Amino acid sequence: MSAPLLSLQGVHTHIGAYHILHGVDLQVPEGELTMLLGRNGAGKTTTLRTIMGLWPASQGQVLLAGEAIGGPGCTLGTPDIARRDIAYVPENMGIFADLSVAENLLLAARHARRVQDMDSERLEWLFGLFPALRKFWLYPAGKLSGGQKQMLAIARAMIEPRRLLLIDEPSKGLAPAIIRNLIEALRELKKTRTTVLLVEQNFMVAKALGDQVAVMDDGRVVHAGRMAELAEDEGLQQRLLGLSLGAHQ
Repeated sequence: MSAPLLSLQGVHTHIGAYHILHGVDLQVPEGELTMLLGRNGAGKTTTLRTIMGLWPASQGQVLLAGEAIGGPGCTLGTPDIARRDIAYVPENMGIFADLSVAENLLLAARHARRVQDMDSERLEWLFGLFPALRKFWLYPAGKLSGGQKQMLAIARAMIEPRRLLLIDEPSKGLAPAIIRNLIEALRELKKTRTTVLLVEQNFMVAKALGDQVAVMDDGRVVHAGRMAELAEDEGLQQRLLGLSLGAHQ
């Protein structure tokens, strides 16, 4: 396993009166794709939002390449964290419905002020992964299908090389054919050695993409290891997730 690019050490997060994360310890190796799995309500989305500073950690540390980006005493806001080459794809996708596909991508291209300034080679690569982006280039994003919106949300995170991508449940609600397209696109992203932390409920997706895996329960990481080992151990799947691989094929 590579050295961790991202590390959470004893992270607690409170949202109002609710104590959601209870001492999360998590390591995300550089250049690998780490799956973050767990039942609904386990704390996975809160973990991503805590990394981004949207819900600040009340205890513990969030470290990026050894530098504290979260935790008590850290003064970095979400924009400061994003500027450290981190892209976040939330579960609700966060696209701008009234803007075109092109304009949505431009907003994420920090080194371009006009559509014409975006890296044409990078765009062609994205069009190859997500052909609908080219077809609907000038369409309002709000008129895209659910699957096309998800493709746009992920492409927006990939429009420029990023050090770390945080992606929350990209396959949720998508048709099987769209999920297969998503898996192939993320496999191509893996070839670039981009570090990815991906929350997912679909075990088929996790098995197809994951290098490492961390499983959460009740606001804690209760298992961490190689994804291939979890995929081969149905007893461990049942104990940690209440499922078997056969139920997700």
